[in-house]
Amino acid sequence: MLFASGESSTLEAVTHLVFQLGLILFAAKLGGEIFTRYLKLPAVIGELLMGVAIGPYALGNYINLSRIIPGSGLGPLFPRPDIPTEAIGLELFSISEIAVIVLLFFVGLETNLGQFMRYARPGSIIALGGVVFPFIFGVAATIMFGYADGIGSAEALFMGAAMTATSVGITARVLSDKKKLATPEGVTILAAAVIDDILGILILTLAVGVADTGAVSFVDILIVGGKAAGFLVVWFGGGLLVSRYISKFILSLKVTGAAIVISLGLALISSGLAESFGLAFIIGAYATGLALSGTKLAQVLAHHPKRAEDSDHKVDPPLVVLHDALVPIFFVVQGMQVDVTLFGGVIVFGLVLSGLAIVSKVFGSGIPALGLGFNKLGASRIGFGMLPRGEVALIIAGIGLSKGVIGGELFGVTVFMTIVTTLLAPLALQPLFSKEEHGIRASLEERILPHALATTVEDESGEAAKE
Repeated sequence: MLFASGESSTLEAVTHLVFQLGLILFAAKLGGEIFTRYLKLPAVIGELLMGVAIGPYALGNYINLSRIIPGSGLGPLFPRPDIPTEAIGLELFSISEIAVIVLLFFVGLETNLGQFMRYARPGSIIALGGVVFPFIFGVAATIMFGYADGIGSAEALFMGAAMTATSVGITARVLSDKKKLATPEGVTILAAAVIDDILGILILTLAVGVADTGAVSFVDILIVGGKAAGFLVVWFGGGLLVSRYISKFILSLKVTGAAIVISLGLALISSGLAESFGLAFIIGAYATGLALSGTKLAQVLAHHPKRAEDSDHKVDPPLVVLHDALVPIFFVVQGMQVDVTLFGGVIVFGLVLSGLAIVSKVFGSGIPALGLGFNKLGASRIGFGMLPRGEVALIIAGIGLSKGVIGGELFGVTVFMTIVTTLLAPLALQPLFSKEEHGIRASLEERILPHALATTVEDESGEAAKE
């Protein structure tokens, strides 16, 4: 052994993690390069597929570090797990969650706050449509294929809950890469995703209650919903009131790196609080970034590249550098959790459920968008933007599996549906957002777009004057 007996387990775990992260980062950028340069597709797809390729169910299990480094005792780089929900270790999972927190904090900083507030109401209606229809379709399909006895069974409720999920991280990455976060469709998708998260948690609470007790506790549902809504109102509303003061305080500090370090600390704390109140980590990070988006701190962290003193090259803002280094880890890790061997026995149900997942989300979110002032292009962008299930569906399915409510077959179906929707969303969003046409109806352009542009110009001129 390379390590002394007393320190063996700790140092081996750290060494193992270091090798894992090194390969993940290399694979992420290689996959992104191949897909962007040669296939003209979003980098996120390459990162997801590279995760599948190097994961514990594929090459990762056969890359044996003990053979590469004799005497290390490290074993397979990504060992195949005995339990499907433990495809990756706690350490790697934790780093990937921090990465997605950074992503949503960055997205919040780049979101136009005025636009977000303007589209919060339509976002709520779109979120409702994007939850109700997928839930109904998921429950019905599970019963029709004989995996549940009726509407009130825990199996049907868990599959319905998985269908309602929206992984805003996938869409946010595409919108950020395309510089479309501030568009009416972009902010509507983000607003809808926040509401979607709350509604999905309520459905999951219902499913867990049925699984644990066989009954529905509406009191528990009301408590969970109240805590989630209360956190958003207090944290986001309070953040807006004090955001200018926070910005001035942080920027007044002279110690090197204070802006990025303290801001990241706020994002992590808000994420932890959000999870404690029943929301996802990413909602707390996004709410904090959104509250700070109109401040000079946001400009320093994410918006204005600087010129290096001795070079003509632009120097990226600190949060952009951190974002570029960490975020690909999250998407590779998502791909690593995919076990393609689970698909064989449930391929028909998986195809049907995936088709229903696409139709219910795209039309469930897109049709309400048509009635709220968006044209067909804008409604299509919103519908496909709400499509990816990503890690949210996997977490819901994992809870069902750990409680013994669903077995390996239904878990495999959920993973299959997650892969299909997660890969299809960026494929569809790329051409939809490449078009230069507006996504709102001509009758609304004069009322909405000039006001949005004026707000943006006013904010920029105000910041410039302060500088």
